[in-house]
Amino acid sequence: MIRTGTRYRLLALFVLPALLVYGGFAVYPLLSSVALSFFDSDNGGSFAGLGNYIYLFTDPYVSERFWNALRNSVLFFGIHLVVELPIGLLMAALLTSNSIRRSRGVYRTLLFIPATLSVVIVGFLWRLIINPLWGLVSFPLLGDAATALPTISLMSVWQYIGIPMIFLFTALIAIPNDILEASRIDGARAWATFWQIKFPLILPQFGLITILTYIWTFNGFDIVYALNGSAPGPNYSTDILGTMFYRTFFGSSGQVADTDLGATIASVVFFIILVTTAAYFVVLQRRLKTYEL
Repeated sequence: MIRTGTRYRLLALFVLPALLVYGGFAVYPLLSSVALSFFDSDNGGSFAGLGNYIYLFTDPYVSERFWNALRNSVLFFGIHLVVELPIGLLMAALLTSNSIRRSRGVYRTLLFIPATLSVVIVGFLWRLIINPLWGLVSFPLLGDAATALPTISLMSVWQYIGIPMIFLFTALIAIPNDILEASRIDGARAWATFWQIKFPLILPQFGLITILTYIWTFNGFDIVYALNGSAPGPNYSTDILGTMFYRTFFGSSGQVADTDLGATIASVVFFIILVTTAAYFVVLQRRLKTYEL
């Protein structure tokens, strides 16, 4: 029989390596980035207080680029929310229906394969598909400011739509058959059973996928960079917060690197995500959990 104190020490011993890795590769870089945003390396690394933040929000050129990137990030998330999640829910519902039960594993694998591909490969393939010269589309979708970001967003939706599908699929198959059988006995049709019984029971998972999609899209960078580089055009119409941070911190496309301002942008993005995520868990997730079994 292991004593309680010894048990806790053994648990701490097993958890300690994971905590060290997490602290070294996640917590420390985050705190260092936030701390860097309060200093001015151009003046010998002197303490600047909120100077970098004031400059970010008041300088005409920098603030215009920041608000433009923020609007594009919101649009990037909005397209994923409106397109990716409903289609993922539809796919999950079809996979749990009786009509394709025999081929369920095949369809599930095929739908999830794009999520395993490299972003560079996905960007290259879609560039070939929508190329105005030899592709399927005669209009330069990536060359027009009105269509460039929606096009990239839909490419991203195509690649990652399997992730919400798998989440919702596992939530749907976890619903007890007794509840579904009772609804069938009561004469409920498949449509009514899904929206009145199944969907309310998976609302917590659906909400969690929504907030994870929000966090991922606001940290988005790879698909835009793979297609348009660090100065996303045309006229910065595809510039999101991730590409603006990269361009500012590391320097690119004729822009000199500014590590302090880059850290400031990263800190602002972090606080935006933190506040929104905290508000979601405090206000909505508690209410959604009332639907759980």
